Amino acid sequence: MKLVLKDYLFSIILLASVLIGGAVGVVLGPEAAVLKPLGDLFLNLLFMIIVPMVFFSIASAIASMGEMSRLGKIMGSTILVFFVTALIAAVFGLGVALLMNPTEGINYATLQNVVQSEQSSPAKTNQAGILGQLVQTFTVSDFPLALSKSHILPLIVLAALTGLATALVGEAAKPVAAFLAAATQVMMKVVQLIMYYAPIGLGAYFANVVGELGTQILQGYLKTFITYLVLTVIYYFGFFTLYAYIAAGKKGVKAFWRNALAPSVTAIATCSSAASIPINLVSAKAIGVPKDMVETVIPLGANIHKDGSVFGGVLKIVFLFGLFGMDMSSFSTWMGIVGVSFLVGAVMGAIPGGGMIGEMLIISVYGFSPEVLPIIAVISTIIDAPATLLNSTGNVVCSMLIARLVEGKKWLTKTYA
Repeated sequence: MKLVLKDYLFSIILLASVLIGGAVGVVLGPEAAVLKPLGDLFLNLLFMIIVPMVFFSIASAIASMGEMSRLGKIMGSTILVFFVTALIAAVFGLGVALLMNPTEGINYATLQNVVQSEQSSPAKTNQAGILGQLVQTFTVSDFPLALSKSHILPLIVLAALTGLATALVGEAAKPVAAFLAAATQVMMKVVQLIMYYAPIGLGAYFANVVGELGTQILQGYLKTFITYLVLTVIYYFGFFTLYAYIAAGKKGVKAFWRNALAPSVTAIATCSSAASIPINLVSAKAIGVPKDMVETVIPLGANIHKDGSVFGGVLKIVFLFGLFGMDMSSFSTWMGIVGVSFLVGAVMGAIPGGGMIGEMLIISVYGFSPEVLPIIAVISTIIDAPATLLNSTGNVVCSMLIARLVEGKKWLTKTYA
């Protein structure tokens, strides 16, 4: 019993603070905004540390790898796991969305009045524009721009190149490798200090969110929200358990769920995959995933691997297709929805409200008028918490799969002997 309390004490405290905050938000309503500065303080502290933490952790992990073959194996396994799990999410999400059909039997005349012009033909999609958007997502035009939480992917590219260059230089760059390793430890200690404030910060933040959101989930959006909750419950408990079992058997399942509560609560409360990076790093290491994999996979996954956002992309596209009476019966249309949703999961921001990029991608690909953006923006708002839960916690279980691919059963022996 004492061991259980020791494992879950901080998670229980976090969960209690979020529940108390939610109750306060319900009671106070919009007046709960008075607590917003306390929540903003916690988020700002996390966001403030994200840039140096991500840079040093990724650069150090790559620079300290003794063999470039190991780095290649880790990155290859990461790409494979991220691709396969996101594809599974897209196909599963489309199946559930078509089955539940959240737009069926609902009069959207009022919503359609929001749109001032007809959507153009999907055939007119500007492919070059999409490629250009992807280039801008992964790179920036000036070094200072990379030092921002708004440009985490370019920062990751810069960190990876720095770590790779340090490793390739070899002996002469050992002082740089030592500095990166020490800086990583310092950043993690800063995160630990910040997390002491987490119960207050998360409680206050959640109180404000509940107070502002109120009862805005109405009509067609309610059906969409219910559909998303069905997806979340099945994927979170079913697929995550399956992934953990594939990675490390029954012991892996136990280890994952023993360490999944803190990342899950943080994700739900902050609605930010980026803000969840610190606690995900801690949890993945506690499960037994090797340090170099954790510090590479978790920050990278927070930005390009978001199964929850893939689900969101599916529902937004299905919602718009239903709104405008577009055909969804052909196999090619299904494959198109799966493909676009896959991209949405890769380009969406890792911060609260970061879905704007993904929504613009949907509008661009299918040729919808920009006036439909507010319609799907509402969906982003109501699914934000469960989507972040899947986005963030999913990277922890994916790190287990990657460890299994890279080290095979040797990882199981070392970790769960």
